[in-house]
Amino acid sequence: MSRRPAVAALGGGHGLAASLQALQLVTDRITAIVTVADDGGSSGRLRREFDILPPGDLRMALAALCDNSEWGMQWRDALQHRFAGDGPLGGHALGNLLIASLWDLLGDPIAGLDLVGRLLGARGRVLPMAGEPLQIRADVRGADPDRPDEVSELVGQVTVATTPGRVLNLRLEPDPPMPCREAVDAVLDADWVVLGPGSWFTSVMPHLMVPHLREALISTPARRILTLNVVMNDGETQGFTPADHVQVLREHAPDLHLDVVLADPRVVEDEDSLRAAAETVGAQVHLLPVADPDHPGTHDPLRLAAAYRDVIG
Repeated sequence: MSRRPAVAALGGGHGLAASLQALQLVTDRITAIVTVADDGGSSGRLRREFDILPPGDLRMALAALCDNSEWGMQWRDALQHRFAGDGPLGGHALGNLLIASLWDLLGDPIAGLDLVGRLLGARGRVLPMAGEPLQIRADVRGADPDRPDEVSELVGQVTVATTPGRVLNLRLEPDPPMPCREAVDAVLDADWVVLGPGSWFTSVMPHLMVPHLREALISTPARRILTLNVVMNDGETQGFTPADHVQVLREHAPDLHLDVVLADPRVVEDEDSLRAAAETVGAQVHLLPVADPDHPGTHDPLRLAAAYRDVIG
C-alpha cells in the first residue's frame, strides 16, 4: 500500500475547520497550523486576562479533527459548547477554558494541544503558527465611509476583519513574531501544503507575515494548494475578485510558488483573469464544485474532500 501524504493545512476559524474535515477523508497525516491573532469574543477575553495564545481557532481545528466515534463526537460537542448568560462564564466555550487550563498546568502550549488531541482521538495534530499571541495591523483605504480615499491604520483582527474599507497591506506585532518550531518543521516535512480557505487578511495572510514560517513555505519541497473561498467580495475583501485574492498573496510573498489554485466555478466570473493571476505564482487552476448548496457561503466537506483527492491524487 502506498503511503498516505503528509499535509500541513494553514488558516484559522471556520475556513480551516472545513478544510480539515475534508482532508481527514483523504489522509490521516495532517498538521493544522493555526493563526493566533484573534482578539475578540471568548478568545480575546482569555488572551487579555492571562496573556496566552487565543485558544478559539485552535479549539475549532481540534474539533474538526476529532475521531468519528461516539467518544470523539461527544468530546467534540463538549469542546464546542458555549456557556450562555451575562455572567463571568457567559460567552466562553468550554474548550477554550480547558485549553487555557492545560496551558497553565503544563506550561507548554504544544503539550496542552496534544493532550486535547488525545482526548478527542484527533486524526492529526494542531499547532499555533507562532509561539506568542499576535496583533494584526493593516493600512486600509476607506475605513471611514465618509472619507473613501483616506488611508488609515487599523489595529486588531476583529477590527480589520469587519472594516468596510479596502485592505492595502498587513503587518504583525511583535515584529518579527516568535516562530513555532514544530509548525515550521511540519511545513518542511509535508508532501502537500494547503493554504486557505478563510478570512483572507486575518486568517490566511498572517501565516506569510511570520518570517520563519514564510521561509518554510517558500523552501519546502511540498506541493502547495491555495483554496479560495466560496464567497467573494465580502467583508475585509470587499471588491475583491478571485484573481485579486491570488494577487494580494503574491504581493505579500513574491517568492512563494503555488502549484494549484482550487476554486468553486460558481464564484469565478472571469476564468481567464484567475488563470492569468495563478500563472504569476506558477499555479494551475482547478475549478471544482466545493460549495455546500444547502448552506450558502460554506464549503461542503465531502465535495471539498473529493476535490482534494482529485488534486492530491
